[in-house]
Amino acid sequence: MNTPGVDHPHRDGEVEVVLLGHRVSVSARVEAADAATVVVRPSVGEFAGQQVVRIGEEVQLVWHDAPDVRMVTAEVATVQHGAVPRWHLGVTAPAQPVQRREAVRGRLPLRLTVTVDRVDLEGDVLDLSEAGVRAAVDAYGAPPLPGAAVAVVLELEDGALRTSAEVVWYQVRGRRWMLSLRFPDLPEKEQDRLRRRVFQAMREQRARAAT
Repeated sequence: MNTPGVDHPHRDGEVEVVLLGHRVSVSARVEAADAATVVVRPSVGEFAGQQVVRIGEEVQLVWHDAPDVRMVTAEVATVQHGAVPRWHLGVTAPAQPVQRREAVRGRLPLRLTVTVDRVDLEGDVLDLSEAGVRAAVDAYGAPPLPGAAVAVVLELEDGALRTSAEVVWYQVRGRRWMLSLRFPDLPEKEQDRLRRRVFQAMREQRARAAT
């Protein structure tokens, strides 16, 4: 089968590359795709100086094709570095619907506050899912280590969402910290709320790309 959006992501579409075993995902733009191979241009700025994936590593590609969220498993075949990195991924299993929608992230222009050691750090959401958030916050003191517990307040349009979070990784960028946080105990009602907001953002992005 070779149906775009069903058996593989659309060319020029947005996908999430889930790095198995790392508990993080990377947003990417699809440059080419068929049932056997997918070539993506990842957004890896927050991982500057790090080797994000390795040849032979297994990843998952997750994309939203209304009304479904779909996923395909792949293996990293080639990693091109440079100003415009590209990953060539060999598909290893047929695409299938995904129930774990928390893997799908959306880029939203939202503000948030992360409380670290009783200090409130203001910042901006980079992308968001019901499983966690990547954010850039104003630095103060020592950055939180992976595994540290923090508090998060997300300024959503329909009211603030408050939850605990766990630090997955951090990176110092001048006077800001890039943080990846996961939500281990988010109530189902709030998960649904975030999922709806993420899908709304994805629809808005798709509409802008079509104009």
